[in-house]
Amino acid sequence: MDYASPNAQFTYDLRNNVFYKKDNQNFILALSISQLNTLGNSSLLDIYLSTGNIIEPHTHQNATELVYLISGGAVVSIINPFTKELHHYPLGPGQVANVPQGWWHYEVASEDNTHLLAIFDAPVPEFIPGSDVLRLTPASLLARTYCLNEEKVQEAFAPIKTTVVIGPPSDCKIRKEEKAVIHHVEEHYTKHYKPYEPNGQHVQRNMIGNGWKYSNDIEM
Repeated sequence: MDYASPNAQFTYDLRNNVFYKKDNQNFILALSISQLNTLGNSSLLDIYLSTGNIIEPHTHQNATELVYLISGGAVVSIINPFTKELHHYPLGPGQVANVPQGWWHYEVASEDNTHLLAIFDAPVPEFIPGSDVLRLTPASLLARTYCLNEEKVQEAFAPIKTTVVIGPPSDCKIRKEEKAVIHHVEEHYTKHYKPYEPNGQHVQRNMIGNGWKYSNDIEM
């Protein structure tokens, strides 16, 4: 990069680059080298969420992600591929969680007006969303691979027509019997997971200790 060039850019307004918008409370602004050509080997997503909204499960195959909570509350959940455990890291303002490159993870807002920064060590972060994996993999293959009922697999994933990014989708139609499950999940994240405290005791208990394994958590 020629920093003496008249084309060198040193400032940018993220509001000019909306990566994804679900509604006025749930949207993502993006900054990469495509918007700011002097940025170098870094990029970020500016994320706004309301309670119970989810940055869908995904991976970044080319970058590590540092999640910094500015305001509100959120839970960053990560599957550690080496221990085969699912861990939940509740964040309060000023706290961070690190997601190594390529690890499966998602974020759930536990408060309204949640504001997150996702910072990447790549000029343009790549993104493989779970919704694409589910909707593009043939139901017959999933059924055969995991010994599942093909009709039920097809029925379960049929509503996923496009990349979700922030879930649940705006047009999500929930059956009455499912509402109690969804309420339970939201309550689980908004009440059970609290940000760790400065003295570190909560960190040891909720984040390091035995972790949060599949058997200790809600099935989602």
